[in-house]
Parts: sequence; structure tokens; C-alpha cells
Amino acid sequence: MTYVSGYLLAVPTANKDAYLALARKAGPVFKKYGATRVVENWGVDVPDGKVTSFPMAAKAEEGETIVFSWMEWPSKEVADKGIKSAMEDPDLAGDDPANAMPFDGMRMMWGGFEMIYEE
Repeated sequence: MTYVSGYLLAVPTANKDAYLALARKAGPVFKKYGATRVVENWGVDVPDGKVTSFPMAAKAEEGETIVFSWMEWPSKEVADKGIKSAMEDPDLAGDDPANAMPFDGMRMMWGGFEMIYEE
């Protein structure tokens, strides 16, 4: 069954190009380790809520945009191994300034999901 690892974060709007450059660098690495699809989504219509919302969940600050993204994997086992391998890959790991995160990783949330319906 298809497995999805998804994440939500707030990126400073001024860092959109840097975020996209990082995504373009990371996507092929995750695919090298088994991801079948890597999808990055830049928020366009993401309203604030009264009780809960994407901006509230990510603790978005003024001047930040919500990013909602996911990777599809053949299984949880492939995802677990692939994510670990990708994070250790020299193209993503290390002290290279090009790998610096253009967002506050402390406010990033992620999780894994088993797909139960698709049309």
C-alpha cells in the first residue's frame, strides 16, 4: 500500500527562491532512495482560523507563507529506509551553506500516512 510522508511549515516569503532551490536539490535525492513522487506546494489561499488553521499549526509569523508538501513511497519500510538514507546523503548532509534551511525547522511538522483512498 502506498505510504505518504507529509509536512507543513512556514517559510519566510522572501526565501521562496531559496526554498525552491533546496526542494529541487532534495527531490531527486529522495527519489534516488525510493520516493516515487515528491510534491512541494506554496500557499496561495491559506486563511487564518479562529480555532485552528495551517498558519496557526505552523505558528506562521508576519511575512511567512505556508508550505504543504508530501512524498509518496511504495511502503512505510521503503520510506523509513529512504528518508534515513537521503538525510545521510552527501548532497543533503553536511555543513555546506547551500544546504542551509531557509525556514525555522523547529516549527516544521511532519508525519507518515498510509493511503486509504485515492481516485
